Amino acid sequence: MEKDKLFRPLNSIFDFTSLELNPPGELIVRNLSDMDFMYQDQDRVTEILQKNDPVIYRFYNVEIPETAGHLQHCVSMVFPGKIGREYYMTKGHFHEIEDTAEAYFTLRGQGRMVMQSTEGKTDIKEMKKGTITYVPPRWAHRCVNTGNQPLVFFAVYRGDAGHNYGIIEKKGMKKIILEEKGKPVIKDNPRYKN
Repeated sequence: MEKDKLFRPLNSIFDFTSLELNPPGELIVRNLSDMDFMYQDQDRVTEILQKNDPVIYRFYNVEIPETAGHLQHCVSMVFPGKIGREYYMTKGHFHEIEDTAEAYFTLRGQGRMVMQSTEGKTDIKEMKKGTITYVPPRWAHRCVNTGNQPLVFFAVYRGDAGHNYGIIEKKGMKKIILEEKGKPVIKDNPRYKN
């Protein structure tokens, strides 16, 4: 608590040209090798990883106390690309504190927000420049880049929310986004584990 009293107001600047945050905070990068098992086409994953390890997404996590009362926020960028027919995506997560909501403001690009409740309900929202997507408490969420430029968004959530990636890593999500005839389509995930 004493540390929180000393925390000063913070002002960050996002550069729309370089797509960087200043001050950058902590830059976290997710390569294909960090999430290779999440993609449907495992043969394609193996083939790609034998040649290189592409960056799927990255995010700048602003250095704010991860405690109640603060608002964590980040700027994320999902790069364009596909593994087989499945678009580049974030890992997806629930929050450790279940009554945590999150809001996303899309700054650039286009994609989909794939959401799934703890009860197994699903919802998918379009993401494009200017959209604000609200993720209610107890909903897992994943961002998928369906365009040909980086999908960039600002997200804000409670400071002590935490992230639970393990459930999605083990079970997957019920819905996936694939390219068919040059367009994104929503499909049931054949590898989803109830």
